[in-house]
Amino acid sequence: FETTHRRANGETYPVEVALSYGEFDGEGYNFAFFRDITERRQAEEKQAKLQAQLAQAQKMESVGRLAGGMAHDFNNMLGVILGHAELALRQLDAAQPIHSDLTEIQKAGERSAELTRQLLAFARKQTVTPRILNLNDTLDGMLTMLRRLLGEDIDLVWAPHADLWKVQIDPSQVDQVLVNLCINARDAITGVGKIIIETDNKVLSETYCDEHTELTPGDYVTLCVSDDGSGMESEVLEKVFDPFFTTKSKSKGTGLGLSTVFGIVKQNQGHIHAYSEPGHGTTFKVYLQRSVGKRSPALAERSAGTAEGGNETVLLVEDEPAILDLSRRMLEQQGYRIVAAGTPGEAIRLAREHVGEIHLLMTDVIMPEMNGRELAKQVLSLYPDLKRLFMSGYTANVIAHRGVLEEGVHFLQKPFSANDLAARVRAALDDQG
Repeated sequence: FETTHRRANGETYPVEVALSYGEFDGEGYNFAFFRDITERRQAEEKQAKLQAQLAQAQKMESVGRLAGGMAHDFNNMLGVILGHAELALRQLDAAQPIHSDLTEIQKAGERSAELTRQLLAFARKQTVTPRILNLNDTLDGMLTMLRRLLGEDIDLVWAPHADLWKVQIDPSQVDQVLVNLCINARDAITGVGKIIIETDNKVLSETYCDEHTELTPGDYVTLCVSDDGSGMESEVLEKVFDPFFTTKSKSKGTGLGLSTVFGIVKQNQGHIHAYSEPGHGTTFKVYLQRSVGKRSPALAERSAGTAEGGNETVLLVEDEPAILDLSRRMLEQQGYRIVAAGTPGEAIRLAREHVGEIHLLMTDVIMPEMNGRELAKQVLSLYPDLKRLFMSGYTANVIAHRGVLEEGVHFLQKPFSANDLAARVRAALDDQG
């Protein structure tokens, strides 16, 4: 049978216990064998995660094939409907009663054709012409149209990276991705709100991709679209890229916008990640491969190198158990002493009970009970020289805009690699400000 044991440091770990009977020198004995199965459990969990991702990928692929086949045939029929409607309208005087009926048929056909184009995009069967471009230039040219599309109640913020790498993609697909993400963001906002569009360069190392198996190592250009809308529950977030899944009314959404984005991103060998919490908005991050074949030596060194560690004490606060455990293990491998807490209340209690100095508070920004800034104020009253590092699935611009954190504070965006984490922790600890 399996059970749980506790180490001297208080950490629990899974154990397999095997009992048997045997004789030795004519005496009968009961034998108990205890085996630490931590590595086996971790391997099983990783296998289960990979199986779930494979099943999801196969489901999306199957639906994509079905949708693509139907859309292709339906597109041909729509061409016939729209063509005959147009011919008939040319032969009729606008004053005739049947003219308005044919006009409505034409409008319905055009709306259906747009739906079909989205299906083909999701199925990755669009005819595309990729070319090497600077994503900033393409996105910048869309801002005027986007502001009109989103309306006066939406404050659209454009934050491009100054020295962005090139990508290879069809410009029309960039338009589709950005429009769909922005419309989805607008629909999540009630009344006045803000949408932030950001670009950046990102190097994904092999170690990082081992921890995030949906990604592959390399150089990427990222496109982030964030909103301050209603946010999503985890159950909704899991289905957000499924075709025809929508939380909107039938008159407002077909459920194909985000699945279209998913199809386009995958067609271009990219990745897309969504982060959201109810009441705190949503961030979509698109990873597009850099168009240059070889990485520069400086970037290769930055990706492969290991950031400097330390032996300071870190109070780590994260309400997601899996991230808390992973971050703790990453930091302990760098030599740091970790005091881990799953809630702000627990963090305050541990800070009061701790014997010795706490050098750094590393905390999630959005948590139950109180946010990261409020927690930092309380812990600072106990440790006046405390350094702070905040982390979130939202971007730094989004967090600063919401007033949760001041601009310029030490910040780490999720998901992060072990090297990113170590570098940011070291920078926060060494900051003399």
